[in-house]
Amino acid sequence: MLPRCAFSVCHVLMLVLCLSAAEDFDWTKNDHGSFYYGTFPAGFSWGAGSSAYQTEGAWDKDGKGLSIWDVFSHKKGKIQQNETGDSSCEGYYKVKDDVSLMKELKLNHYRFSISWPRLLPTGIKSDHINEKGMQHYDQLIDHLLENKITPIVTLYHWDLPQVLQEKYGGWQNISMVNHFNEFANLCFERFGNRVKYWITFNNPWSVAVEGYETGEHAPGLKLRGTGAYRAAHHIIKAHAKVWHTYDTQWRAKQKGLVGISLSGDWGEPVDISNQKDIEAAERYVQFYLGWFATPIFHGDYPQVMKDFIGRKSVQQGLGTSRLPTFSPQEKSYIKGTCDFLGVGHFTTRYITQKNNPSSRSSSSYFSDRDLAELVDPRWPDPGSEWLYSVPWGFRRLLNFIKTQYGNPMIYVTENGVSEKMLCTELCDDWRIQYYKDYINEMLKAIKDGVNVKGYTAWSLLDKFEWDEGYSERFGLYYVDFRNKNKPRYPKASVQFYKRIISSNGFPNQREVENWRRKAVETCSSSNQLLAAEEQRSTAANILRLIHDPLTSHMEMVTEIVVPTVCTLSILLSAIFLMFLLRRRN
Repeated sequence: MLPRCAFSVCHVLMLVLCLSAAEDFDWTKNDHGSFYYGTFPAGFSWGAGSSAYQTEGAWDKDGKGLSIWDVFSHKKGKIQQNETGDSSCEGYYKVKDDVSLMKELKLNHYRFSISWPRLLPTGIKSDHINEKGMQHYDQLIDHLLENKITPIVTLYHWDLPQVLQEKYGGWQNISMVNHFNEFANLCFERFGNRVKYWITFNNPWSVAVEGYETGEHAPGLKLRGTGAYRAAHHIIKAHAKVWHTYDTQWRAKQKGLVGISLSGDWGEPVDISNQKDIEAAERYVQFYLGWFATPIFHGDYPQVMKDFIGRKSVQQGLGTSRLPTFSPQEKSYIKGTCDFLGVGHFTTRYITQKNNPSSRSSSSYFSDRDLAELVDPRWPDPGSEWLYSVPWGFRRLLNFIKTQYGNPMIYVTENGVSEKMLCTELCDDWRIQYYKDYINEMLKAIKDGVNVKGYTAWSLLDKFEWDEGYSERFGLYYVDFRNKNKPRYPKASVQFYKRIISSNGFPNQREVENWRRKAVETCSSSNQLLAAEEQRSTAANILRLIHDPLTSHMEMVTEIVVPTVCTLSILLSAIFLMFLLRRRN
């Protein structure tokens, strides 16, 4: 891990670099290039990630309070199949088991989040501190360190205490800034002697847009054209306050770093020779990543956001812009509050200019951008409907960050691919391909001079995927959610990623191809184990249904027919992959 220079010097250098490099990104140059064989710099950190609500379960155990996701997921029709994170992976009870998986992978770091309502059931420290929640995270942190795995801790991964939503309106209310700072300060006090990497917020874009604009995520509000901007404004202020709290009260003693994890899809101009498309693509990235990164690195919102939202607000007959403003004092306070930048990235879009109407009834974050998103039908799309595999976009995004924000220290905090199918395949050849290509583009970006210090595969386990429930799986390890013990099974990508970590990159073509072959061979035996478990589970369900005459026909189809079909599919796919590998050789 990189040692820090004195912060006054760092801030001066960052400012000089930002001023000199902000216009350097070349939109007309997109060199896809061939696969690059080589290794990462010494000390590069390899990890995997998770979040509290998605994996812990134990939603109402040991004194934990309700989160907005507990309440939202229990409302009918909000989540696919009306599923919840009530038990999820039961990670709350499987700390040692999961750390053993990480050790087997040879991870250098593990990124996880702390559940705010597990520590402070009402979200307010003066009401009550839940010591059993504290003990859980103490145990996790200690066990990681005992196994030489560095904890990278996210303070907010979307699970706001429900009391704060009901009492104040959540992130629509400026009071959240102080409540969040109080929670963060408690975490610094109790865990900061062992945790040296803190992330304030994970993907605040989703919190703002999907929580307060579209209503797809908790708390499910649809405040079109205003809600997302107000929530983001308060989140940025909360991030800055927490950074300053750590800087003034804890940094000298604990010697840690505080950053933020921003997600950003890449936006590529449809026509790189068309200035309108280039401007639209930059607007796409600025409204996504730049919305949060530009205030944190430069002190204010991107000029293009201020211009477009301000102009549309005037056209809609509003007296002021729907985009809030920072005072001069706030700009100074926010600027530079980032010791490292976490980057979450999954996919890319082609972008072109499109003029949207400016009526008040049609105002929204999306229409404010005046652009259209397109995809290439040739791009692979193995899982989530939004996630296409476009590796070269990753390198483009990392270089954009380098030029726009003065080449900050970057940790890739989320990168991975899902599958969306009834029968999850342990021989996940497409995930191997995704990781191989995306990690290689990151290596090329480092060759370009981008300051990437670590990479986090998303995710360690299959888990609850928000409004998609359990219908999508991002994990390196398969979790059998039908089994109350939630057993984990390694997918082929586990072996492949493990070899990337052990080699710190891609030594040569022959060796990398050999990794792939061995990974698929290994997963075939795992498939057989899973198939045997499926058979046992199906038999148990048959016995239960025989003794329950009221069970519906649909339940029988789901619990007996589907697992049986999955068992056959798993075995057949393993045989087919082995056949293909033998033909290649």
